[in-house]
Amino acid sequence: MLQLAICDDDPEAAETHRAIAEHCLSQTKSSGRITVYTDSANLLCDITDDRFFYDLILLDIEMPGATGMELAKKIRPFLPDVKIIFITSHREYAIDAFELSIFRYVPKDDLEQRLPSAVLDALKLLQLEDGRTYTIQTNSRIERIPYRNIYSIERDGKNAAIVTRDGVSKVRKSLQQVFQELEAEEFLFIDRGCIVNLIHVMQVKDGMVLLKNGSRLPISRSHLQAVKEQINTYWGAHI
Repeated sequence: MLQLAICDDDPEAAETHRAIAEHCLSQTKSSGRITVYTDSANLLCDITDDRFFYDLILLDIEMPGATGMELAKKIRPFLPDVKIIFITSHREYAIDAFELSIFRYVPKDDLEQRLPSAVLDALKLLQLEDGRTYTIQTNSRIERIPYRNIYSIERDGKNAAIVTRDGVSKVRKSLQQVFQELEAEEFLFIDRGCIVNLIHVMQVKDGMVLLKNGSRLPISRSHLQAVKEQINTYWGAHI
C-alpha cells in the first residue's frame, strides 16, 4: 500500500489536494493511505520519529514556521527516495525545487490542470519501482537488492559493482550477465563499463549522466545518441 502525505496550513486547500490524490489513486488502481497535515511541525515529527514512512508528499511551500522548502531539506535524510510535489503561488521557487530533486513543481494558479497530472505521474513511477529485486547468491551469502535502490552498475575488474543508496555490492559476473538477469527496461548501458538506472537519471549534459545520488558518469561517444533516444523513449512511455 502506498503512503501519501499532504501538508498545507490551509485546511480547505489541504482537502482539495486530498480529493485530487484520492481520485488519482483510483485512476491508477493503486491502494493507498493519505494522511493530511495542517502543521508542518507535525509532519516532520512523524517522519523523524519513524512513526510514518511516505512514498509521496504534496507540500505547500508558503507555510508558517518551517516553509515547504526548509521542510523538504529536513525530510530528505530520513526519506531519501520520497517523491515530493511542491505546490506554491511563487514561480521563483522552481529553480530551488530542482536543486532539491523535487519530483514536480505545481503553481497554484494552474492547480486543477497540473496537480492531477503530477500526482498521476508520481504514482506511475512508484508502481514501476515497486517490488522487483536482484539476488546475489554465493556460498556465504544471499542478498536481495530492490531495483529501485540501484543507481548504477559498474565494471570492477572481474566483478560487477552494484551501487545502491546503501553502498556497493559486488558480484563475480560480467556487466552483460547482470544486465540480462535484470531484464528491465529502466537499465541502460551508457558505456561498455557502466549501466545506469533511468529512474535515477536527473540530467544528461556535456556527455555526462547526473544521478540522484550526485554521481556524474561519462557516456561514451558511441553510446551518446542512443542513450538520449532511449531516455526520451523510456520517459515518454512511463511518465
